[in-house]
Amino acid sequence: MTDRTQTLDSPPVTTKKKAEKSLNLARLLLEGRAFIALLVIIATFSLLSPNYFTGANFLTMASHVAIFGLPAIGMLLVILNGGIDLSVGSTLGLAGVMAGFMMQGINLEALGVVLYLPVWAVAILTLVMGALVGLVNGVLIAWFRVPAFVATLGTMYVARGIALLITNGLTYNKLSGSEALGNTGFDWLGFNRIFNIPVGVLVLGVVALACGFLLSRSAFGRWLYASGGNERAADLSGVPVKRIKISVYVLSGICAAMAGLVLSSQLTSAGPTAGTTYELTAIAAVVIGGAALTGGRGNVRGTLLGAFVIGFLSDGLVIIGVSAYWQTVFTGAVIVLAVLLNTLQYGKRGR
Repeated sequence: MTDRTQTLDSPPVTTKKKAEKSLNLARLLLEGRAFIALLVIIATFSLLSPNYFTGANFLTMASHVAIFGLPAIGMLLVILNGGIDLSVGSTLGLAGVMAGFMMQGINLEALGVVLYLPVWAVAILTLVMGALVGLVNGVLIAWFRVPAFVATLGTMYVARGIALLITNGLTYNKLSGSEALGNTGFDWLGFNRIFNIPVGVLVLGVVALACGFLLSRSAFGRWLYASGGNERAADLSGVPVKRIKISVYVLSGICAAMAGLVLSSQLTSAGPTAGTTYELTAIAAVVIGGAALTGGRGNVRGTLLGAFVIGFLSDGLVIIGVSAYWQTVFTGAVIVLAVLLNTLQYGKRGR
């Protein structure tokens, strides 16, 4: 009788174990989707073009990834807090214009002189400008309770408008500077290499490591995840919710300004329309990397993988001669698919 009972019970137990293994495998594939997608992209374009899978091309593509990988890291912090920042693209463009404006010389009419700042001063002032844009966003959202979508949409237009006013719709060219004026070296970010690695890629790596440390090893990171997961509970627990909210928007503005410096340095020019739609690319990188748009879930590693997925896909389409319009279509499809997979991953767990 005992043997018969065990025999009858065995199939359900075996079926349950198989179901658990299948569930674990599906969860593993879902959580590692960005890495898997990157491998598929590299393999596909390597077969389609002999020029894709080369060290030189990977370094070139990585330098392109750095331009929207930096604002993506800033966007990650904002999304972890349960917000959104639509102003990063305009902040990037304004940062390039501000840098170009200062590189052209600041005309002090009252003194009758033109002031040429050293490149390090130009870079610092540009980052300060990005921080100020983020501060405006943070104050509007945290203190005046303006919805993040509305506040950052407004600053997006304001920043873009200021960039157009400064340049009168034109582009600043030849930002390499002059030795006689002491402002050379602006193109160092875009063209120089350290250990054969583009400086822009190294900047992205340093920012990613710093952000990863901030999220995993500091009280700020714990507060950020807590406030993003449940702001009310975090506030009752003593977390400085408003301060965290303002801080993430300031950091997002700095990251966007840094990307503006890298982009204008690579082009040695700065235009008021630079960075258009980059806010969507940054959001896409964060979502592809597995972060939840509701806040409280995500990490830097996933966001970097998402940025590389978008960058390697875009450059691969260029290499095989696909139209730029189709690149936009593919990017949009990737965003929709990423959101769908995020819904499958987080939808049943609640916020």
